[in-house]
Amino acid sequence: MADPAQLGSTRERNLPQFDDMPIPADTANLRFGPNLHDACLALLPLIGVWRGEGEIVYPTIDGPFRYGQQITFAHDGRPFLHYEARAWLLDADGGVIGQAARETGFWRPQPDDTIEVLLAHATGIVEIFYGKPRTQTSWELGTDVVMRTATAKEVTAAHRLYGLVNNGDLAYVEERAMAGQPLQPHASAHLHRVVG
Repeated sequence: MADPAQLGSTRERNLPQFDDMPIPADTANLRFGPNLHDACLALLPLIGVWRGEGEIVYPTIDGPFRYGQQITFAHDGRPFLHYEARAWLLDADGGVIGQAARETGFWRPQPDDTIEVLLAHATGIVEIFYGKPRTQTSWELGTDVVMRTATAKEVTAAHRLYGLVNNGDLAYVEERAMAGQPLQPHASAHLHRVVG
């Protein structure tokens, strides 16, 4: 059991942003922190924090559903990007209904221009994507492996396309094979840069 005096000194604390770490911190703003590793130059336009709205459909549930989302692409100077996405469901008026999907992982560019993407979902799914830049501002990925825990919903494949669109916004579309259905449209979003 925690010492009551210690509880009093920690009750106002949350996830820290330490400025005294002996290694570089992640940055989502190329103006701060370590230099972007040369291997990540093909991913440079993605660096930042993006926020906006999208639409999601499921093959076995009436929809579509609106959602809000924040995606972070950050780096610490090494040859990969850290990726995190958090989503929340929205009602017809744009009000927040509650939390939704959450995923985290790493984008690992390779010398032959391929990109390895490792993603772990809070729902018990782990995916390994392979892809390539399509242009200097678009990237296409498809799953090579999808693994899931015993309690996760059935997902067997996914395909994603990310790209910068009008005024430098980030948009993406995802197709997903799940619930015994073939690969089909699942999610799409249009996000604005809020950091970077």
